[in-house]
Amino acid sequence: MVTVYGIKNCDTVKKALTWLAANGIEAKLHDYRVDGIDAAYLAEVEALFGWQELVNKRSTTWRNLDQATKDGLNQQTALALLLAQPTLIKRPIVLGAAKALIGFNDKQYTNVFNG
Repeated sequence: MVTVYGIKNCDTVKKALTWLAANGIEAKLHDYRVDGIDAAYLAEVEALFGWQELVNKRSTTWRNLDQATKDGLNQQTALALLLAQPTLIKRPIVLGAAKALIGFNDKQYTNVFNG
């Protein structure tokens, strides 16, 4: 079983869940808006992917940030910002079964799960 972290109405999260189901991989969704996140989760995924990879610079949340916040990002400020605004986290993050993925790419998923 893997856990898919994201937001249920995100198209990329939906693609990942659909791919996992089609490939017989049991998955559960951890919806940031419903289930929330904590500092321990952020520390875990930051260690896996790095804080720069966690920040979704293509999101509406990112576009709505002021330029000073964007320019002043470092590990500490980014993690605090992601904790306060989980919709800024790149989605989905898939964890479990000794696997860790961020984002969705069909070929990558095929290599990791079926390779």
